[in-house]
Amino acid sequence: MSIVITYLAYLLVSIGLTFSVGQVLSRSGRLFLLDVLDGSDGAATGISRLNVVTFYLISLGFVALTMRTSGGSVTARQAIELLATKIGEVLLVLGALYLGSIVVLTGLRRRLRAQAQAQASSPAPSAGSQATPARAPASPAARPGGQALWRPAPRRTAQ
Repeated sequence: MSIVITYLAYLLVSIGLTFSVGQVLSRSGRLFLLDVLDGSDGAATGISRLNVVTFYLISLGFVALTMRTSGGSVTARQAIELLATKIGEVLLVLGALYLGSIVVLTGLRRRLRAQAQAQASSPAPSAGSQATPARAPASPAARPGGQALWRPAPRRTAQ
């Protein structure tokens, strides 16, 4: 059996698996982000796309790097064993990347919720206070559609 056929089978299965898992990550990640971002569809879609593109790049890069093997001609048994080993490696990497994405999204959720709680519990500055923010964040109700958008906290500079 030709090694080229084994390579083609490996590529077809690996690319198919990568895109299948990527689609699940895209749908699930977007729904997760919609919950985290209080329904902000644009932000959830953008972050989800970035996450999925990163997933595809790393996964397909791994597939490309692990495609090469020693030997030119293999028996049918060797081809099946080689294919099973390589697909197993791809499945492990896909699982690790998927888990990594979940960990990153969960960390983002925690950080955003802690940030929202800190903003909700911080006292409003008094009228005589000297420290006034340069720009007060608009309330979610003041935005079109009542959607809250996540923005990083402004950097504090030493004065």
